[in-house]
Amino acid sequence: MEMSSWRAPLLWRVLLALSRIVVFPLCRLRVYGTVPAQLRGGPVILAANHVSPFDPLVMVAACHQAGLTPRIMATGGVFDAPVLGSIMRACGHIRVDRNTVHAANALDAAGAALGENAMVLVYPEGRIGLDPWMWPERGKTGVARMADITGAPVLPVAQWGAHAILPYVAPRRMMLPLLRALVRRPVVRVGFGKPVDLAGVHGSAGARAVQATRLIMEGIDEALAPLRAGEMRMPHFVDRSRPRDMSRVRPRAGD
Repeated sequence: MEMSSWRAPLLWRVLLALSRIVVFPLCRLRVYGTVPAQLRGGPVILAANHVSPFDPLVMVAACHQAGLTPRIMATGGVFDAPVLGSIMRACGHIRVDRNTVHAANALDAAGAALGENAMVLVYPEGRIGLDPWMWPERGKTGVARMADITGAPVLPVAQWGAHAILPYVAPRRMMLPLLRALVRRPVVRVGFGKPVDLAGVHGSAGARAVQATRLIMEGIDEALAPLRAGEMRMPHFVDRSRPRDMSRVRPRAGD
């Protein structure tokens, strides 16, 4: 018997539309690329880079503009918040309890969502990236394992510019950056890339996960490069509250 496709709850569809209204005063959102028609019905994994506390809202607005209703994998702390947690659960999003005994539950929940032909949005870095040059860090293998287990294609999504709206330390020290964004309305770009070709990945499950993760992060790099033209080495806007961490910096083609 064919499994029915997941349908986004009304609350989530309303919030997707509202996200564009919230984003509009703070930035000029530009969305590039398209999701292939054959992927729109799911299942598909959207793998995005993470640059700012503001970029989940940017990504939601971009998905609405592109006609997408993804289920989002988010850290467990979001689900523990009194009001926001209830909203996240009601919208069908997926809890990720990193570094706990429950971490594997997220993989099972994402697999179930993909089994219902849902589109799942995930940040493979697992945190806001701390690469000094703001390129995607070395990814965690969870996205690759999801793709390996479910056979769902991976579509990289890149975003650039949200770091000019909210600082890394938000909600601390956020009022001045928000006021500056209201006045300047910086351009924030989101680009949908090309599906990652994982056909050549082989070996043991662990080896496949490592190979696929590298290809997924390279796909995000490729989608990100045109969004930050003229800023390939160093961003024009530097968030001074962001720490630097060299431990997960990846070598990139052309470096």
